[in-house]
Amino acid sequence: MNFLRTPSKTLAASALLAFILLLGSRTSWAVEIQKVVSSEGIEAWLVEDHTVPLVALNFSFDGGSSQDPVGKAGLTRLLAATLDEGSGDLSSEDYQARLEELAISVGFSTGKDRFYGNLRTLTRTLPEAAEMLATALNAPRFDAAPVERMKTSLITQARRNETSPDAIAGRTLAEAVFGDHPYARPTLGTEETLETLSSEDLGAQKSKLIAKSGLKVGVVGAIDAETLKPLLDQVFGGLPDNADLQSISDLTPETGDDVHAFLEVPQTTVLVSLPGLKRDDPDYQAAYVMNHILGGGSFTSWMYQEVREKRGLSYGAGTSLSPYKHTGLLIGSAATKAERSDETVEVIRAQLKRMAEQGPTQAELESAKRYITGSYPLRFDSSGKIASQLVALQNADLGMDYFDRRNSEIEAVTLEDVNRVAQRLFAGVEPTIIQVGPNGQATD
Repeated sequence: MNFLRTPSKTLAASALLAFILLLGSRTSWAVEIQKVVSSEGIEAWLVEDHTVPLVALNFSFDGGSSQDPVGKAGLTRLLAATLDEGSGDLSSEDYQARLEELAISVGFSTGKDRFYGNLRTLTRTLPEAAEMLATALNAPRFDAAPVERMKTSLITQARRNETSPDAIAGRTLAEAVFGDHPYARPTLGTEETLETLSSEDLGAQKSKLIAKSGLKVGVVGAIDAETLKPLLDQVFGGLPDNADLQSISDLTPETGDDVHAFLEVPQTTVLVSLPGLKRDDPDYQAAYVMNHILGGGSFTSWMYQEVREKRGLSYGAGTSLSPYKHTGLLIGSAATKAERSDETVEVIRAQLKRMAEQGPTQAELESAKRYITGSYPLRFDSSGKIASQLVALQNADLGMDYFDRRNSEIEAVTLEDVNRVAQRLFAGVEPTIIQVGPNGQATD
């Protein structure tokens, strides 16, 4: 869903809520995936389910905000905000009114590596919904007034980020670990870069990114393969065959920096980063289990127990894996009293060292695996979640059978695997430390 919502967009989306909630009550879903290929060669993965008259369609294209030209950071984010602001013969107001009238939801977003879109519609309005999405992708208007409105919204957000400790910490971390790589550019952009963007820039970026060559599609709901095939051609068949993307190099994140950014706030935000793994790394599942024990397991994780429960340094502390197409990160985070930020960093460092040198117990490993496998069905409790998962599997090239084999891969992780990947990620590597706050000085 587009992150910038007008009232009409919100109303259109809310009209589908009752149907989505019906799907949300499921405790499990036997996911049977069909590969559907249209007459024009558009491929989609389909999970057919006629429980409710709803269709969810998710898709992505190669190339996200890392494709922003130098000096135009935020362009792809603005593109995501404006694609559904009028297309074909419909102005922005008319397009949004039509979505509301038909209870159709269309939205776009971007990450570093890919550009995303989604459609939610009732089956009775599927033909109209397909036409609305097709015109947004093939004939967006980029009229001056809605473009300026969306630019203003993004600029306002960028200004807020200048005084947000979390945003400052994230930007500072990206600059420290990514250097001059395109990943270092802020996805949102800055006030200065956003001000320079034009409708012409949006048209050029749309032509670069939105093409059949990098397209992945996932569809879930009350639709069969034969009905889906012409819809795929209608929506995507008119796109250019090939995207025009700049080459992005792989990189190893920089480590060892210790950066303090001053901000007059009561608490200090702490980020700790080390190189992680890309999703296609053979050690990824072992790293996923290891991270759950270290800091991804909420109340049971080492970070939570040591930082919050034992020392009361923060309301919460954790770690996460961030796999990108060209690199990977492991990031730890906490927010603490300014005068205790250095202590918090040392506790986090100690848990990284503990994981590398001692590793977890067998009981901790088994508990983590039970939670990870047991919670997996929560990713399939709505049609939208399943459609998103179908696209994610294709993006990561995990295969159509991944849903069936995923839990067995987790269960197969051994203590030796966890210890090996912990050594690989943490041994002999100095993390990058970011602290944003009043420079460790106590505040009233």
